[in-house]
Amino acid sequence: MDGVENIFNDENTPLLGAQPESLKRKRTPLPWLQITIMLLLHTCEPISSQSIYPYINELVGKLGITGGDEQKIGYYAGFIESLFFATEAITVFQWSRTSDHVGRKPVLIFGMVGTIFSMLSVGLSRTFSTLVISRCLCGMLNGNIGVIKSTMGELTDTTNRAEAYALMTVVWALGGTLGPILGGSLTRPNERFPKVFTSQFWQEYPYFLPCLATSGFVFGNLIITSLFFEETVNTHKPQANTLHTPSPPDSFSERQQNSAGHEGVEIPVRALLTFPVVISIANYMTLAFLDISVNALLPLFFHMPIAMGGLGLNPVSIGYIMGFYGAGTGAFQVLFFSTLVKRFGTRRVFIMNIATFIPAFLVFPLISLVAKKWGLCIGVWLLVGWLLCMRFFIDTAYGCIFMHVTESAPNRKSLGAINGLAQTAVSSARAVGPALSTSLFSFSVQYNILGGYGVYTALTLLAGLAILLAVRL
Repeated sequence: MDGVENIFNDENTPLLGAQPESLKRKRTPLPWLQITIMLLLHTCEPISSQSIYPYINELVGKLGITGGDEQKIGYYAGFIESLFFATEAITVFQWSRTSDHVGRKPVLIFGMVGTIFSMLSVGLSRTFSTLVISRCLCGMLNGNIGVIKSTMGELTDTTNRAEAYALMTVVWALGGTLGPILGGSLTRPNERFPKVFTSQFWQEYPYFLPCLATSGFVFGNLIITSLFFEETVNTHKPQANTLHTPSPPDSFSERQQNSAGHEGVEIPVRALLTFPVVISIANYMTLAFLDISVNALLPLFFHMPIAMGGLGLNPVSIGYIMGFYGAGTGAFQVLFFSTLVKRFGTRRVFIMNIATFIPAFLVFPLISLVAKKWGLCIGVWLLVGWLLCMRFFIDTAYGCIFMHVTESAPNRKSLGAINGLAQTAVSSARAVGPALSTSLFSFSVQYNILGGYGVYTALTLLAGLAILLAVRL
């Protein structure tokens, strides 16, 4: 048992850290079928969480909850956007921990079924209370994001992890592209495509079609996962006398065969809270908070009238802009992520990403001031383009922090718990971010705080504090 105790007590023994020169080897080929399935599943959360962005502000206004006061839309829209992540935060650790015991595949399938059911419920919501319940169910029944990251950690090793995690950022961006485009272009189909959607149903449920399209995408992934995904967790108890430190496997099948030994020892949750784990999760949490704050502000900023500090755009335009942002982010990761990490290292790139939030927040009031003086002129669109370009670079931070979190895990058996803890913290941050940022927007406009731009000052200060945490990585 001394070997077991040494594993638990050595806080500086990462799962996938640097290896001695004698163990360095050539890059391990990725198991592409399994990786592709995980990447497809990874797109489900951004699609289901962000597809509502183009129309949520309009929907909240139509539900009558604001009493016709557009200045209050931000309070309720942010609340709805936060619910998905709030309920996800409550349950995601349990889902990840469960997947360590029963396997990844059953939890992934159940999560997709929950997403399909809850998204269809959103489309059928006609009151604020049913909308609240639907979004709560969507987050509560879907713990897949943590499980997916655990599975990716099991499918990769130190020689190919950067490539795989860069792809995760790309497909997240793809989901962030498809979600808003589906939400923006398919809303109110009876008005946009009157010759096709003639039924009274589409007039009574104008937001059901984008929810149906999102659910259809998730259903397709459910079928693929059920048929082709190979379980990565050995649910049989390892023998205590087989404890050893195996050399890195050369293939997916070898990783499966080597799941016994010290890689199979389950570490108590409290023993996982070492400094590398805590600081990585804390930085992941601050990144998620700042990022979701911008994501929630963008559609509200685009939707609100110019006189109230926005740009007065319709849901279709908002959907296409948000879709362009997602596509641009994906392209940026493909073209520059690997180069940036090789040139500067994951830590430096992450710090630069966090620092870029400051000019990103400050450009919002500049866009508004130009729009108020000259309307939707070329200057406004150039500034919007510059804002989106900064967002492309900022999203590189996710690939960096994914690697930090994974490599902080003591062994493979703890991957589910580590990613569950990380996703719980991140979902909590994402639950607070939209409600806080959009409420601050409405509060700033309603009470003319710093000319209506108080929200950007507050978020800029928070970004400055985040830099202090980033340098501790």
